[in-house]
Amino acid sequence: MIPRPLAPPGGRVDDAALIRASRDEPERFAELYDRHAAAIRSYTVRRLGPDAADDLTAETFLQAFRDRGRYDAAFADARPWLYGIATNLIRRHRRSEVRFFKAIARTGVDPARETTLEAVTDRLAAQAMRKRLAAALARLNLGERDAMVLLASGLSYKEIARALDVSVGTVSSRVNRARTKMRATLEDTRHG
Repeated sequence: MIPRPLAPPGGRVDDAALIRASRDEPERFAELYDRHAAAIRSYTVRRLGPDAADDLTAETFLQAFRDRGRYDAAFADARPWLYGIATNLIRRHRRSEVRFFKAIARTGVDPARETTLEAVTDRLAAQAMRKRLAAALARLNLGERDAMVLLASGLSYKEIARALDVSVGTVSSRVNRARTKMRATLEDTRHG
């Protein structure tokens, strides 16, 4: 069966409409995957490394597909919802994430980066800073780390709050505490 069009030719349908349509036409959910899988995968790579990223990305979309009937269609953009699902799945892999950041802190090598000549040059130039940043991230508590990595992934405070199911004020507090802790850690490692 060919899915019926949701938007006028050349128009882009929002995520909420795709999710709604996927309740009757499950194949529609693939469009949501096509839109957001790369960003979710990138987020999971940054949190747990490349080995777990494909599985976590697939698991995120599988969970989203199962929960699509409960999606709040008042939100046209499903990214915060997807990031929230991914964050909850990542929490299950927290020990791996801390080990990942500690490995980067020890070696300065971020396995999520490409291995092109330009990437190697960039890595050599920024190796010390990356090690310090990874050490600082590893020392944050889970809520602070979630907020900082989601912020670095391009979400606004409001979107982070939605993804983590907390208030915007809580996100602001977590980000401020994380920045303070990271600044102190970076200062300590620079002088140490």
